Amino acid sequence: MYAAPGLLIVGHALQIPPVHSWLKFKTWTDDLGPIVRFRIFGRENIVISSKKVANDLLRERGSRYSSREHLVMASDFLSDNLRPLLLDYSDRWRRGRKIMHHLTMVNDANSYQPMQSLESKRMLYDLLKDPSRYELWFERYASGLIFRLAYGKIIRTGEEPHVQEIINVNHTLERIASPGVFLVDSLPVLRYLPEWLAPFKREGRRLHQAEYQLFRALLKDVEADIKAGTAGPSFVRTWLENRDSFPLTEDEASYVFGTLFEAGSGTTAAAMMSFILVMVLFPQWQKAMWDELDEVVGDRMPEFEDVPRLPTCRAVIKEVLRWRPVTSGGVPHQLTEDDVYNGYFFPKGTTVHANQWAIHRDPELYPDGDTVNPNRWLNAKYPTFREPLSKYPSLQNFSSFGFGRRICPGMNIAERSLYILPARIMWACHITKAKDANGTDIRPPSYDYTTGFNAQPKPFKFHLEPRSEQRRLAVEEAWREAEREDPLAWTADYRLGHFLKEEALS
Repeated sequence: MYAAPGLLIVGHALQIPPVHSWLKFKTWTDDLGPIVRFRIFGRENIVISSKKVANDLLRERGSRYSSREHLVMASDFLSDNLRPLLLDYSDRWRRGRKIMHHLTMVNDANSYQPMQSLESKRMLYDLLKDPSRYELWFERYASGLIFRLAYGKIIRTGEEPHVQEIINVNHTLERIASPGVFLVDSLPVLRYLPEWLAPFKREGRRLHQAEYQLFRALLKDVEADIKAGTAGPSFVRTWLENRDSFPLTEDEASYVFGTLFEAGSGTTAAAMMSFILVMVLFPQWQKAMWDELDEVVGDRMPEFEDVPRLPTCRAVIKEVLRWRPVTSGGVPHQLTEDDVYNGYFFPKGTTVHANQWAIHRDPELYPDGDTVNPNRWLNAKYPTFREPLSKYPSLQNFSSFGFGRRICPGMNIAERSLYILPARIMWACHITKAKDANGTDIRPPSYDYTTGFNAQPKPFKFHLEPRSEQRRLAVEEAWREAEREDPLAWTADYRLGHFLKEEALS
């Protein structure tokens, strides 16, 4: 059950690569089974590589397995112990989770579909115009949606300074919270070094100040709109008008909504980049989606009400998330009391890694797991098949979104985005490999992904064109009509720069 013997003090730390550690954990799993134990500087860790074990521990025993390992650099210096993703299982976390749950449960998520439809039409319009900027269009879709929901504001280009600042905040978090990046996380005593001997302290405080000012300015802007009578509906407005029901301090609320935007803007975009990669590498699934879409919707653009009749489209995106999970290594949980499972004793404080990369390659559930095969969700011969196909395959409670009480709070919103985006792209587009100067196909690598705990494929080349002139024109008209009817088109110019300046002076 233990990984290969570690060293006397550092344990197994030197055996774990600083990037894509889930690949190393998968090799341990192949040799040792679904639960692997290792130590880092005397601290106990386990890697789970089975969906059943992950559910048994993280869901069924959630009261014990829902805390977080305390990362000195990311939790203390970067986040000032305000970021919900990194909080321990505490009252502060529960208060933030309560409002996130209130705003993202199924009925509320259904009410957001018009905004998802609008933003997806804009994404599709720009993707057809300039496929080379696909990363920007997907990031703008995800950021634009959550910006509308959280703050009642429009993102027009995706290149606005405040949007880029949010994206940078997200990438900073991924870098700083990645395992092994900062020695202070393994040796917490280093936090007591004087600042002149600990440059990580200066870096953390500088980055915290930047993100704190940004999140606070976003919240203050909505507050100003309410006072001016120009505020539309938003998550922040709901909180401001119901503070007795959701007792958060202003700093706590700034981080709850800021990091909801932070998370929502990165994960959906990363999943869609992997979707495009799959369409390039496995074009037979484009044909399967075309056939289904043409039969169900014909020459009109697919809508949310068509989703129950599009099981192949749902199967393809679920298979993308299985094959290339965005959070491949999972976000570690921490055990808050001693526990025994199947004869194994886990002491209080054990860090638990639900390794999605390995879970999604469990041969009992996913035969030939390295192959993209959406049929595993559609054909009764596979263990993951479920009926009826009007409901399944579904992304509800899928392991890509995490486990137990720490499951992604925006799952219901992300699920709807990941249904409508691939369906509309495949309805309108034909994707093929790009060609080099000699006319030879350029095959992108199947695994050349960014570092950090949220990973996406590095930029790759492909060719995209409309399936027909009729559909290209239909996309243009759909976007023009949506733009004319946009309920937020009347909102005042965004004042974030004003509030950032105020914060800097205060």
